[in-house]
This record gives sequence, C-alpha cells and structure tokens, in this order.
Amino acid sequence: MTSVLRDRPDAGPTRRPDAGRTRRAHAGRGVLALVVGVLAIAAGIGAGIPAQESVARGAGYLAVGLGLLLLVVAMVELARSLRRWWRLVLVPVLVGVLVAVDVLGVAVLTGAGPRPGARRGDPADVGLVAEDVSVPTGDGERLAGWYVPTRTGAAVVLLHGSGSSRSAVLEHAAVLAGRGYGVLAVDARGHGASTGQAMRWGWYGDTDVPDAVSFLTSRREVDRGRVAVVGLSMGGEEAIGAAARDSRIRAVVAEGVTGRQAADLDWLSDVYGWRGGVQEGIQAAQTAVAAALTPAASPVPLRAAVRRAAPRPVLLVAGGD
Repeated sequence: MTSVLRDRPDAGPTRRPDAGRTRRAHAGRGVLALVVGVLAIAAGIGAGIPAQESVARGAGYLAVGLGLLLLVVAMVELARSLRRWWRLVLVPVLVGVLVAVDVLGVAVLTGAGPRPGARRGDPADVGLVAEDVSVPTGDGERLAGWYVPTRTGAAVVLLHGSGSSRSAVLEHAAVLAGRGYGVLAVDARGHGASTGQAMRWGWYGDTDVPDAVSFLTSRREVDRGRVAVVGLSMGGEEAIGAAARDSRIRAVVAEGVTGRQAADLDWLSDVYGWRGGVQEGIQAAQTAVAAALTPAASPVPLRAAVRRAAPRPVLLVAGGD
C-alpha cells in the first residue's frame, strides 16, 4: 500500500501554508481590533460615561470594557503577525496603551464623570433640627445644605468627601452642634442635591466654599470672626484651598487629605525611587487631561495653600503609619 501511494503522480510532498499570507491575515485582524478598540474606549469615555442618564452611562462602561477586550485581541493578533524578535516591541506598546487608558479614564471620571449618588440620611437621624438651605455660587450654581444655628456665635462649614454627600458627615455635625457651633453642611457642586458638574478632586471648592462662608456671615447670630471650615478627604482639600483665598476662614480642620493635583505628589520619587517617579508622571498626565476637561481652575498645591493661609491654624488629621 505504501509503495502504491508513493508511486502515485498526485501524491507529492505536503506543502506548508503560505507563512507570509498568514502573518498578513493576523496583522489585518490586529489592526482592525486596535482601531475599533480605541474608538470604543474613546466613545465610552468621552460620551457615554459622562452622561447623566443611567442607560447612556451603562453603554459607556460597556463600550470601554469592549474596547479593552479588543485591545487585548489586537495585541495577540499583532504578536502572531510578527517575527519572534519583533514581538518584544509589543510589550512596551501594550504598557503604553494601558497607561493611556488609565490616564484618560481617571481624568474623565474626575473632571467630567457622572453625578455621584446621594447618600441617604437626615439631620433628625442624629437628633438635630436643621434648616434646608440653598447657597448660591458666583457662577450661578446652587449648593444644597443643612444649617444648624449657632448657640455661641461660632460657626463651621462642614464638607464631605469625593463621591459622597452631606449625609456622610451627619455624625460630625452632631458633635459640633452639641458643643454650640453653628453647622452648615453642604453638598459639593455636582454631588447630592447641588447643581453643576461634579469635579471629584474638589477644584471648585476654592471658590464654592467662600460662598458657603458668605452664607454664614450673613446670619445675624454668627460672629464673623469665628468661622472655620472642617472637611473630610476631598472636603479637607477644599477647606485648605478656600482658606488660602478667603481670610474670613479663621481655622481649618482637614481629615484624610492626600492630593488634588500632580504637584501634591512630587515627593513620591524621593521615597519610592523610580516607581514613585513613574507614578508622578502618570499623575501629571491625569492632572493635565482633567484640567482640559473641566472649567474649574487648577488649584495651587496644598502646601502652597497652607503657607498662604498662615498664620491661621490648619489641623491635619490622618490615620495609618
């Protein structure tokens, strides 16, 4: 049987597929997946995620997820289209793509992201009787707030963290009011019931918080020389920035502040070496993109803001090592 098959004229040697044609097919699929993936991510980040409607937001997140999956497919297909030593080039390319997605994603969600959901809670839950108030801002927005009148003449603007609302600081309000302070707890711009576009690094706070101070100083029972600001996380950063601009703020208590722009993290390379330097570079890119996406002015670094607020006291509260 073997000799018969060997002698047949049509039983020639088996031919390998055209390697060049196969590589070109992989390259074509890789380029297509790369283009569609980038467009999907751009559409999701630029149009879907910032939308206020939940359906559009969901479509945006779905588009970003699909885009990331297509980028992985693109890298695999392009790797299969290249000769072995060229495949090493794809490693830094893939890293660069992932860094770009991280930079764009964080910056968009920070400066043009959807409105954070309002946390449930009411002053009555902590035994407080408060007025529902609305604080106008200089550019026409309104900050929703609760005001507990002062019993001593001293008053405090109370600020919550990023992605939260005034309901998150009700326990703080109860402690302050219990000691006689007037308390104005407000939803940050674009958070809770306040109007406007949210900026999750608190860049609007430098101008919005002084408007809240103006509300307090307009009350007859408030001593204008005894107004302070207490803030948590983003709220603490807003408090520090506002104190640098408004001398009516006589003291600041800032709990859990970290940073709100690249200059606030320029110590990372000193502590963590090249890894910290990489993070500083990523943060600088995120800050630049966020600044391009929001009308809010880029704030001064927190250290500079504290120096400008001096000699007024700024108490920083932090946990951990």
